Amino acid sequence: MNDHFSSTRWLVWACALGLAGLLCSTGAAAQSSIPRPADFIVAVVNSEPITNQDVQALKLRLSRDRRAAPDATPAELNRKALEQLINEKAQLQQARDAGIKIEDEAIDSAEMNVASNNQVTRDELRKNLSKEGLTVKTFRDQLRDQLMLSRVREREVEGRVRVSDQEVEQYLQEQIQAQGGQAAIDLNLAMILIAVPESSTEAQIKALQEQAEDVARRARSGENFAELAKKFSQAMDKGANGGEMGLRPSERYPDLFLNATRNVRVGATSAVVRSGAGFHILKVLDRRQGQATLMVTQTRARHILVRPTAQAPQAQVVARLNELRQSIVSGKADFAAVARQISQDGSAAQGGDLGWANPGMFVPEFEQVMNRLRPGQVAEPLVSRFGVHLIEVMERRNAPLSDQDQRAVARSALREKKTEEAYNIWVDDVRSRAYVEMREPPQ
Repeated sequence: MNDHFSSTRWLVWACALGLAGLLCSTGAAAQSSIPRPADFIVAVVNSEPITNQDVQALKLRLSRDRRAAPDATPAELNRKALEQLINEKAQLQQARDAGIKIEDEAIDSAEMNVASNNQVTRDELRKNLSKEGLTVKTFRDQLRDQLMLSRVREREVEGRVRVSDQEVEQYLQEQIQAQGGQAAIDLNLAMILIAVPESSTEAQIKALQEQAEDVARRARSGENFAELAKKFSQAMDKGANGGEMGLRPSERYPDLFLNATRNVRVGATSAVVRSGAGFHILKVLDRRQGQATLMVTQTRARHILVRPTAQAPQAQVVARLNELRQSIVSGKADFAAVARQISQDGSAAQGGDLGWANPGMFVPEFEQVMNRLRPGQVAEPLVSRFGVHLIEVMERRNAPLSDQDQRAVARSALREKKTEEAYNIWVDDVRSRAYVEMREPPQ
């Protein structure tokens, strides 16, 4: 979303898209307490005026969002606000000239989104807006303008951006080289499992370990591993195929197996390793250098989601999750158990576990909080467009992307880059074709 609209407009549209959170219920009240500046026309764009109040409202928002202009002086903020409003006026005029129209049904839907994101009915929303001096017509006109801007930008910019397969391949090569050309390892292991039943005594476990050590010695002394697997292995396949598990990317093997065979040459047998299933003897049948691939930091997180309702408004849900967080952090409650009991997300049955996730898989507000957490840390309640969350990061790892995921990431990154470039060119072009008359303030 672009910055070319006034403070009130930004507030309304952010709410419609579910991006403003609590701002929707507090921002208007905050604005109403600010003295309104003297009004006069500061610029005319193709016969449409921009007023000083428009500029000052946007300037106020820019001053609050220091990321937009971290070191700007008041005069620079004033120029930036005016420039954004001029661009918006010119774009809206182009949208109208292009015959873009917004149906009342689309505005109705946007208005309902604003109400839904604030957990109020449409009538209640209109009453709240009226208290802040914003008429229903003005509110709907603002929604119409933002929908028009969105559609003209989509048609003139996004709809024309193309990313070729050749560009994707080149991007991947450049990114892999920038990472040092990291390549995945393909591995083929064979396994013999000496199972340990859950009810085994210490003496029984010791006897099974001795059996596993004996089988391992026989394998290392030259006996046929495949025959030993057929005779002794208690894996699900009972040693069929000589215990061979097949050539696959190394990340598809358990970390236990990778650690046990990391320094074992091809054709050699590992030391005995213990897992929850029993004792494993592993033979490295093949190890190959796979194709270079992009590496990403994956996060395994879990969350609890509770959606506010009329009976349980957002503030009440936040307070409840704050209490639960304290119980979880202090060890009085188990995160997974609480998730299974109260979470309203599809992950509840898995204790809130969201599995391993690549960057960009979650909505930005969720991912930003998740990325700041250390493994084992539980965040304060987060309000998102979906409800209120408690998030805990369980693990992090660096992992190669699959071929399909690599291309999807590359195509998305290229499209975003090309869209931004095309958008900037389009904005400059629209502005250059607009007649802009700057006005001096009254003396």
